Amino acid sequence: MTSVTDRAGLDPASTAAGTAGDGADADHRLQLDVTGMTCGACAARVERKLNKVDGVKASVNYATRVATIDAAPGIGTDELCAVVDGAGYGATPRSNVPQALPDTDAVEATRLFRRLAVAVVLFVPLADLSIVFAVVPSMRFTGWQWLLLAMAAPILTWCAWPFYRVAFKNLRTGAATMETLVTLGVLAATGWSLYSMFTTDPDTAEPHGVWDAIWSSDSIYLEVATGVTVLVLAGRYFEARARSRAGGALRALAALGAKDVAVLLKDGREMRIPTEELKEQQRFVVRPGETIATDGLVIEGTAAIDMSAMTGESRPVDAEPGEAVIGGTTVLDGRLIVEAAAVGADTRFAAMMRLVEEAQTGKARAQRLADRIAGVFVPVVVALSLITLAVWLLIGEPADRAVSAALAVLIIACPCALGLATPIAVMVATGRGAQLGIFLKGYQTLDTSRMVDTIVFDKTGTVTEGSLSVSQVLATDGFDADEILGLAAAVEAASEHAVGAAIAGAVDEQHRLEVADFVAEAGRGVTGVVDGRTVTVGSPRWAQRASVIPADIARARKQAEERGDTVVYVTVDGTPAAMIAVADTIKDSAAPAIAGLKAAGLRTILLTGDNEGAARTVAAEVGVDEVIAEVLPDEKVETIRRLQDEGHSVGMVGDGINDGPALATADLGLAIGRGTDVAIGAADVILVRDDLRSVPAALSLAGATQRTIRTNLVWAFGYNVAAIPIAALGVLNPLIAGAAMALSSLFVVTNSLRLQKFGAVRKR
Repeated sequence: MTSVTDRAGLDPASTAAGTAGDGADADHRLQLDVTGMTCGACAARVERKLNKVDGVKASVNYATRVATIDAAPGIGTDELCAVVDGAGYGATPRSNVPQALPDTDAVEATRLFRRLAVAVVLFVPLADLSIVFAVVPSMRFTGWQWLLLAMAAPILTWCAWPFYRVAFKNLRTGAATMETLVTLGVLAATGWSLYSMFTTDPDTAEPHGVWDAIWSSDSIYLEVATGVTVLVLAGRYFEARARSRAGGALRALAALGAKDVAVLLKDGREMRIPTEELKEQQRFVVRPGETIATDGLVIEGTAAIDMSAMTGESRPVDAEPGEAVIGGTTVLDGRLIVEAAAVGADTRFAAMMRLVEEAQTGKARAQRLADRIAGVFVPVVVALSLITLAVWLLIGEPADRAVSAALAVLIIACPCALGLATPIAVMVATGRGAQLGIFLKGYQTLDTSRMVDTIVFDKTGTVTEGSLSVSQVLATDGFDADEILGLAAAVEAASEHAVGAAIAGAVDEQHRLEVADFVAEAGRGVTGVVDGRTVTVGSPRWAQRASVIPADIARARKQAEERGDTVVYVTVDGTPAAMIAVADTIKDSAAPAIAGLKAAGLRTILLTGDNEGAARTVAAEVGVDEVIAEVLPDEKVETIRRLQDEGHSVGMVGDGINDGPALATADLGLAIGRGTDVAIGAADVILVRDDLRSVPAALSLAGATQRTIRTNLVWAFGYNVAAIPIAALGVLNPLIAGAAMALSSLFVVTNSLRLQKFGAVRKR
């Protein structure tokens, strides 16, 4: 029976090796939740300030509001928080323990909505009156300016206050952000409107056409200042809602592992305690419908467990005494008594969360360029706005036209789109991947997966179920088949290989002999001393290197391999004693997965240490293009390097300890999550589901994410490059500029949200 642990197979220790990154000591990796950031320029400033500290390498993600820091020994969290505070923002240490994540974006959206509602209610009549006074100057009455000002005041003070607060705070620390541009634009438009309103003689004022009053570049009378405030608030509101949706998958995942209370069993009595107080080796009770508080071992009871939180699979898994269970999964029926095996940050669920979060901290070269641009973006835009004003005045254009063009430049620029282009897409993709049981170990994985053109599969335990059973035992003259099976089982009981497990399982554990001096040679076989006799069990290639194999054994081997069975030879004290054949079954998901990869134009190879006959039988059944059989672990590495030397970008799929070097050597390593810690630690992608269709799904998700990022970056760069010159030419009303700016960030976020619908395997 497959245990729950085997189904999940994600060990916290194994993930640490794969996620530390950049050669940093994982013990000194810190994460801070940063508050107060409002655009990519903010993230760039915080990152720049942190990186100025000796011994610190920091990356700040604007989308997730998290600073990931590799710090030298002796640099504490308080010191780093102080650096962030000094930059004008707030910071608090981020917990490594799974907990329900607050939806700060939803809270921000609620606050923005209140200000937006007030602004819209006042702006509509204000705009109507402004148009009337512009179209028909004779309609103006004594004190008309004060009426407009009274209607505009709440918008320009309370509604716009969030922009002012951040801008003034940044000014004190010498920073410039998106709020700086908005504040300058609103205050400049307000000042110019007041000047125009109180200096224009209604008897000499020229009437505007209705269309000109609405869209012309010289519209005045506060509708620009208030309209920009309304549009920016609306853009921020919808952006916050969209960001809330983008982080929904990660919050839902965190909530599953954030069980508040555990029912502790102590001296036969039940006691409810906070989960964080639960310690290893303490026993707790889980009833039907409850979430398992932490990783542990079932001591008493049987139950069906919903593993969808870990694997995305809806099919329940049975658990019984002696089997491991994972925190965050749900008991569907039955009552379990579980002994805690890992708590807090050491749980598998915590490891999953770290994988997802750390995958969001990396930055592509294009995003690093975008962040550098965002860091100097605002001062450059302010300078361009002043240049625009000066040029318009120098060529003799009216002051109102010059001011309008300068305002449009200030307002239309949008560093937020640059800052969000990559991280928001990665955040959505990693969250969706986690829902599907696909965990990516960083941004580089996304980049590499796009280049892969060849997928290499291990056979046993990867393409096949790995749950082998002995199908034939043929002993040579002078040996008894049952006796040899008993000797082989004794040696193989100490092995982790699937073939060894099948042989060991053929003999009841109570009747199994003891083994001494056990030695395993990866990819070759095992040796041990049983009842004073040296017993070797291994691949025919290895076993026959120093022995003459009897003809009947050789014939039986050939026949078994033609059936697709895997054959091992047994020698006793150096004498060939028997041939043991084990049979495996191919995974139901193998053929559809291979078909999906081939449909995407990828080359597929089966790389195995098993005999060529068995390998070709399996390859033919699942549709693999090529077979490379009877290779040792180091030869697997050589094979992958040879493919790379031929110009191929290679992805390797495996699950065994002998796959570790090959997974590490491949351009992209994909480990089936039920595999060994070595395989998981060496891989770039962990596929928690024991379903090979996750392989094309992972590649397809990576491809979709890359396309989304490219679209976002093209839009973010292209928009700013094109929009600022257009605004400088004076053909845009500042209101239109404000609408374009708000829509720019919203486009990047909503485009990334399309990844939430990812699920089907698509052609890349």
